[in-house]
Amino acid sequence: MIGISKLYCSNIEPSDPIRYGRKSSELPSHLLQFSKDKKPVIVWNITKRCNLNCIHCYAQAVSHTKDQISTQTAKDILKDLSEFGVPVVLFSGGEPLMRNDLIELASYAVENGMRAVISTNGTLITRDKARELKEVGLSYVGISIDGTEKIHDHFRRHKGAFKLAMQGVENCQMEGLKVGLRFTINKSNYMTIPEIFELIEQRSIPRICFYHLVYSGRGSELIEQDLSRDQTREVLDLILNKTKELFDRGLKTEVLTVDNHADGPYIYLKLLKQDPKRAEEVMELLKFNEGNNSGRGIGCISWDGEVYADQFWRNHSFGNVLKRPFSKIWDDPEIGLLQKLKDKKKYVKGRCAKCRFLNICGGNFRARAEAVYGDIWAPDPACYLTDQEIGIK
Repeated sequence: MIGISKLYCSNIEPSDPIRYGRKSSELPSHLLQFSKDKKPVIVWNITKRCNLNCIHCYAQAVSHTKDQISTQTAKDILKDLSEFGVPVVLFSGGEPLMRNDLIELASYAVENGMRAVISTNGTLITRDKARELKEVGLSYVGISIDGTEKIHDHFRRHKGAFKLAMQGVENCQMEGLKVGLRFTINKSNYMTIPEIFELIEQRSIPRICFYHLVYSGRGSELIEQDLSRDQTREVLDLILNKTKELFDRGLKTEVLTVDNHADGPYIYLKLLKQDPKRAEEVMELLKFNEGNNSGRGIGCISWDGEVYADQFWRNHSFGNVLKRPFSKIWDDPEIGLLQKLKDKKKYVKGRCAKCRFLNICGGNFRARAEAVYGDIWAPDPACYLTDQEIGIK
């Protein structure tokens, strides 16, 4: 996760996370990515059920299936996560609001000292549901949008999904619940990004995350829909410029990119030409961030209890929380791949191993490397930086 507004628009200084000691338990949410202890943020796919059938769903969600984890078992898992020091639980799916006990589970997470957030398609957020989520202390609602109305409804395979999602945004805002957008970039929708910026300004939406495509689930069938390296650079320039325009007009919208840590060095290299002093501050923040943290600063629990390095990479399970507590799985020295992921810089190959930005990128996404090359430690094929930029002669 790369904070465009934090880094490019000087909205965060290196002294800010240092002031809190860089401890996950003490950092405010907007600084959590700069924590030193890297206690994992947990994405919990609490259900495989979904009311939509999205083309690019990494979870391959379905409309009808039985939830495999009961309410009481889910609470036991949350208690273990809390005692382990997990700072944030992100309830996802499928569609998390398909579970009738989501409010109860979110409330329990908050009661046990964790921040609870949800990732949702937004179509089920009525005014009453938004009020309930606010009352139990939910920190944030991330609603997925795939472009303008026609494109979004096509990706969601549901006419009217866009209008329902926007109504969900409005319902959250009416109840004072922080809400933002999630946008997965691909060849079919990247041209709508300027309109997405207009949308967040018109509707006073305070946060948007632009996700790079990860080849996982139904998304693995869309590899050809990923942008070329030149297109990715053009999109990053567009996002940077649009974010800067908002800030120059006094609109402090939080803009982030997710799942391609080449974005950090790219921002640094641009700032070297524009503002060398800020570039060095950004470099310090990127070192705090440490790039991709799959298997270290982020983890995933699936609807069946399986534990993965992140929500997209489901080729390798490290255990199951229905059989063994997450806290025992996560730090088990006998789980070889999981231990290697905690210091993956030693194992990456090719361009990644030679890259001068390895310590701030962390080798980028292993899921994409395995999907394309069949090798966990191969270079991430979505890295768009040139050999010259990364220091390879």
